[in-house]
Amino acid sequence: MVLSDKTIKEYLKNDKILIDPIDYKDIQPASVDLHIDKGILIFKNSSEPFIDLRKELPNLTESVEIKAGEPFMLHPGEFVLASTIERIKLGADVVGRLEGKSSLGRVGLLIHSTAGYVDPGWDGQLTLELTNVAKLPITLYYGMRIGQISFLDLSSKAENPYGSEKLSSRYQGQKDPTASKIHIDFDDQIKHTDE
Repeated sequence: MVLSDKTIKEYLKNDKILIDPIDYKDIQPASVDLHIDKGILIFKNSSEPFIDLRKELPNLTESVEIKAGEPFMLHPGEFVLASTIERIKLGADVVGRLEGKSSLGRVGLLIHSTAGYVDPGWDGQLTLELTNVAKLPITLYYGMRIGQISFLDLSSKAENPYGSEKLSSRYQGQKDPTASKIHIDFDDQIKHTDE
């Protein structure tokens, strides 16, 4: 069941959900508005001919910063990583769903490709996967509302919430936009093969 504004406020008070910073004006009927932070990871022209998911590619992205009051131009077809200003922390029996704002969707801005699910136990800033599907550049400003998060109760507490020792929770505690760590899956496969 999706949590209402009333329940979200209760969960914030009893620490089942933490949003830091929180402005209670951002609480909508069944979600909370989130804002874009200043850090952006852009994909630069690389010496790599393709993205090999088995390899860590530290030179694939470059960090830039949105300056206060100045726009960052997201060009048509461009894909960048950003993050929320807010740190989100969820209890072991709550999940989150990250969604775009309809006003931004109506100009062609998508805020996630596939990473809209926030596991129970998550703690950190959320990385946004921003894509411009419009035919004109879109301006992004530090601190603007970029998306919203809704919450759902689990049927019971997760036995192994995100960040547990039994899981390879590679993004727990992340700050700033974080590039993919998919190569770790292949590193783990090699370790298990060698054992």
